[in-house]
Amino acid sequence: MRQFKSVYVPGNHTHQASYKPLLKQVVEEIFNPEKPDPVDIEHMSSGLTDLLKTGFSMFMKVSRPHPSDHPLLILFVVGGITVSEAKMVKDLVASLKPGTQVIVLSTRLLKPLNIPELLFATDRLHPDLGF
Repeated sequence: MRQFKSVYVPGNHTHQASYKPLLKQVVEEIFNPEKPDPVDIEHMSSGLTDLLKTGFSMFMKVSRPHPSDHPLLILFVVGGITVSEAKMVKDLVASLKPGTQVIVLSTRLLKPLNIPELLFATDRLHPDLGF
């Protein structure tokens, strides 16, 4: 990740330091109208027509599709997501681009008590997945 390096926003003389969640940063970047190409979000081409477009892009200026161009956003979070994070993403998408449907998927639904357990697990190669 080149752009999303920290969740810490330093304070100054008039504002205190704050926390800006990574998911919030990613969703704001997707729907930011001032940045046509997100730095850390890439379009993966698939199929013959997309490969041909990619091949011709060496000779012509072919613009890649932007994630906010579509009426449906599917966000997949690896490692787990809390209910409050999923609600934050849903509310943020509704405020930034009304009419866009968002589907949030994850490998696990986390409870707040799961997060310290996962952060401080002694065996990081074989964490307890709760099976």
